[in-house]
Amino acid sequence: MTDNLPELRDIHLPTHDVSIWPPAAGWYWLIITIILIFVAYKTIIWLHHKSAKFYAKYLMQTTAAQDNIVAAAQMSEILRRICVHRYSEAVALNGQDWVEFLNSKSEFKLDDKTAKLLLNAPYSPFESTMFAAQDVQNLRRFCLAWIGENL
Repeated sequence: MTDNLPELRDIHLPTHDVSIWPPAAGWYWLIITIILIFVAYKTIIWLHHKSAKFYAKYLMQTTAAQDNIVAAAQMSEILRRICVHRYSEAVALNGQDWVEFLNSKSEFKLDDKTAKLLLNAPYSPFESTMFAAQDVQNLRRFCLAWIGENL
């Protein structure tokens, strides 16, 4: 029988510590999956907010073909609907408080004549000629600016 002991060698430990970097491939997949889920979530939230804004602007554009008083009443309704969705404290406001609230949330302010149109249009008869077409255009510009800033 031959002696194999001279061929055995001692166990040598590594001279440096074992690093945890780079991580295994599974960690890369986990990090990429988390990032993709986060980006998808943010994209869905962004699209939801954009779709609400586009829908509100679309409703504003559909009021352009209507009579002055009807268009102003519908614009008032659209602003109220947005406030129900976005600002719960503004739901019960009316009169000058409503106008002040709208002005506080926008850089573009309502003038007195346009504010009166916004306040009185829902209660005016449809055939009323109390307000000019220019007032309705001013109200439409204000509404579009307000929607752009608040949705």
